[in-house]
Amino acid sequence: MDRLMAMQVFVKVVDGGSLSAAAEQLDLSRPVVSRYVAELEDWVGARLLHRTTRRLSLTPAGNEILPRCRQMLEFSEDMRHALEAPDETPRGLLRITASTSFAQTQLIQAVVDYGRRYPEVAVDLMALDRTVNLVEERIDLAIRMTNRLDANLIARKLGVCRSIICASPDYLARHGTPRKVEELALHNCLTHSYVGRSLWQFDARRKGGRGQSVAVGGSISANEVTVLLQAVLAGVGIGHMPAYTVAPLVATGQLVALLPDYEPLQLGMYGVYASRKHMPATLRSMLDFLAQRFAGQPF
Repeated sequence: MDRLMAMQVFVKVVDGGSLSAAAEQLDLSRPVVSRYVAELEDWVGARLLHRTTRRLSLTPAGNEILPRCRQMLEFSEDMRHALEAPDETPRGLLRITASTSFAQTQLIQAVVDYGRRYPEVAVDLMALDRTVNLVEERIDLAIRMTNRLDANLIARKLGVCRSIICASPDYLARHGTPRKVEELALHNCLTHSYVGRSLWQFDARRKGGRGQSVAVGGSISANEVTVLLQAVLAGVGIGHMPAYTVAPLVATGQLVALLPDYEPLQLGMYGVYASRKHMPATLRSMLDFLAQRFAGQPF
């Protein structure tokens, strides 16, 4: 059995929703498509599709096998391109995901500059405020701000992400300015749904100081930084915001940075990908480009 072809047929059947659609796309007869699927099922030892007269659906085994088949086909394509382009010139499609705020304020300009250097590369940039499954969603690179890395993924550190505790002058005029970390518990703190939602952590800047944590809460929580930023600018409450988003606003006086003796816990900025094996030149070059661009920047 041509296992690679069987995987390709299986993927086409799933994507097309029927054996007939896959047969048309691959220029094969429907019985041949059916035979390839059956041979793949025999090889893995499990039924992959529920077949009825009206529709096809994946079995639990099919759901497990599908992303692996996609990955194997991509590896095969990488090998073919490696032979076609031994100079490893970056080319082709690169799928990248990052948070909406980072994509808007930092990453898109980096992608534009990278594209000028490597015009044969096309980037599909997905601004998503959730953690994606790189294999299932066919993502080549995810930019993540975290101090907890997934042990099943490969990560390259690109820099650090600082945060700033800030509020508008209007909010502070009405509610006072917190001078100590503990006083945040008395204020309306606008929180991120996934990062530090109920507990803000700090490293001490003062000599001999200790790190602290404070339980916080407020009238608004959101899963996206730019949404919270609008509420902070409107004077609703105090925000725990990435420096790359609010540093320009602090510089112009639209926001006031608070608690100068304490700094919110820094997060590592990582480029995360699924595997070191068969890493295409495009992904490697993008990682090198971003590491050089972001290293040492005061995010």
